[in-house]
This record gives sequence, C-alpha cells and structure tokens, in this order.
Amino acid sequence: MDYHVHPSAIVDEGAQIGENTRVWHFVHVCGGAKIGSGCSLGQNVFVGNRVTIGNNVKVQNNVSIYDNVFVEDDVFCGPSMVFTNVYNPRSFIERKTEYRDTFVKRGATLGANCTIVCGVTIGEYALVGAGAVINKDVKPFALMVGVPAKQIGWISKYGEQLELPLQGQGEATCPHTGDKYVLRDGLVELISK
Repeated sequence: MDYHVHPSAIVDEGAQIGENTRVWHFVHVCGGAKIGSGCSLGQNVFVGNRVTIGNNVKVQNNVSIYDNVFVEDDVFCGPSMVFTNVYNPRSFIERKTEYRDTFVKRGATLGANCTIVCGVTIGEYALVGAGAVINKDVKPFALMVGVPAKQIGWISKYGEQLELPLQGQGEATCPHTGDKYVLRDGLVELISK
C-alpha cells in the first residue's frame, strides 16, 4: 500500500487510491471510488461508489462526495462544503436512478460551507466563495459568491482577482505570476504563462 490510511478510517474493498494520498480520521471510502495520487481526505470525509477524484485534490473536514460527483485534478473542497446528487429529494421516494452528474473541473476551489446543487459543471480554476450556493454552471476562472451565487469577477489560476469586466472584452495580468488572460465572448482564457 503506497498511501496512508488512518486506523479509524474505513476503505471498502475495491476502492482505488493513488500513491501518496492521505486518508485521515473517520473517513469512509466506498468500494467503487477512484481517487488519484497526492490527495488528502480530511477528517470525517465520505466518498461514494460512483465518484472519481483526480490527483492532488484536497478535501477538507466534513465533506461528503456522493455518487455521480466527478472531481478533476488540483481541486480544493473547503471544510463542510456540500455536494448533492438528487435535485428533488424525498425520504419516502427512492430516486437513485435520478442522480444528476456534477463535474468539478481542474483547479477549481469550492469554499467552506458552499453548496453545489447537483447537475452543474464548475469550470477550470473557478473560485466559489464560502457559503455560496451554486445552482447553475460556473464558467472557467469565474469568481462566484452569494445565495444564490452570482459572478462578481474573474480569478487567475494563482487565485488573484483579475481586473476584467464581467462582460465584453479585455485583457488582464495576474498580479502575482504575470500570466496573461483575455476575456472574449463571455469567457476568460489563459493566453500566456
């Protein structure tokens, strides 16, 4: 075994876990889960069967990643943030055949206590602020806050706010790295590193 599992954690037979991943206190990883290398699953994390987690993903304490959630490389899931997989749950109606897929693309950050309503895609390097509620797709590099979440700006790959308008066209440079970004047709793209 080339990954670390705390003695209090439960990893069901069949789970795939990459090298150098750390599974901490009271975590439960179901047998169908696929977890990449270099990840950290904090205390009291749950990972369902139909879940894929990429490499270098950090899942902070008290996060449940339910079936039909697919997380790419370098994603940060903040403490106690929430995923769902049923849009209209009722305890007396079984809806396991109605799970909606949720995709979190490379490098995205999901802030503490935010909620991701199922069936959405969070774009590459987007940043969802603490406590926000996401109920629709999020563009790459978008900065989202509020309930329900609204886009208030654009964020660099490094995590610095970019001086770009929400609409129209423009160019900006990350103040930390010097990377150049361009806004056109409602989307931001990293054009040089």
